[in-house]
Amino acid sequence: MTRKLISRCDWCEGNELYERYHDEEWGVPLYDDQRLFEFLILEGAQAGLSWITVLKKRESYREAFDGFDPVKISKYNKRKTKALMNNEGIIRNHLKIKSAINNAQRCLEITSTGLSFSDYLWQFVEGKPVQNQFTARAEVPATTPISDQMASKLKKAGFNFVGSTICYAFMQATGMVNDHVIGCHRHKECAKYH
Repeated sequence: MTRKLISRCDWCEGNELYERYHDEEWGVPLYDDQRLFEFLILEGAQAGLSWITVLKKRESYREAFDGFDPVKISKYNKRKTKALMNNEGIIRNHLKIKSAINNAQRCLEITSTGLSFSDYLWQFVEGKPVQNQFTARAEVPATTPISDQMASKLKKAGFNFVGSTICYAFMQATGMVNDHVIGCHRHKECAKYH
C-alpha cells in the first residue's frame, strides 16, 4: 500500500513533528490570550535559531513557564530565573528568559486596561487574517509594513525580542496571515478564515 503524498509547504517536509505542526497549527487563527502570549515568547526564544529547535522544546517550555500564564511569569524572581537557566529542556539564554518575564508584565499592563491581548494584537490586521497568494517560499517575505507596525508598537509598550521578523513569524504562526503557498493542502483550509 502506497502512502498518499500530501502537498505541503516545503519548509516542514521530512520531520514528523514539523509536518504535524504545519498541518494542525501553523496559519490557523488564534484568539486565545494565553496561547498568543505563548507564541510571542516562543518566537522570541527562536531568534537566531530554527523553529524546529523551539518546537522540540515546546512541552518543556510549557512546564518550565507555568503553561505561559503571564500572571505567574510576571512574578518570577532571581531564584526562578536561575532555575530556568539550569533547565536543559529550554533555550538557556539569560536575555530571552528575562525578556519572557518582562513581556509577561507588559502583557498584563495591556490587559489591565480592559483590552484583551488578542484584540491588541489582531488590531494590526483589522481583526481578520490576511490571505496571501504565494506560489513559492521564495515569495514569502520576512517582514511586512504590518509586522513593522506591530514591532514598533510592541517595543513602545516595552516588549523585548519583538523585531519585525519575529513579529511576522508570529503573525504566520497564529494565523494573522495565511502564508501557506497555493499548492499546499492547507492553503484552502486557512483561506476559509475571514
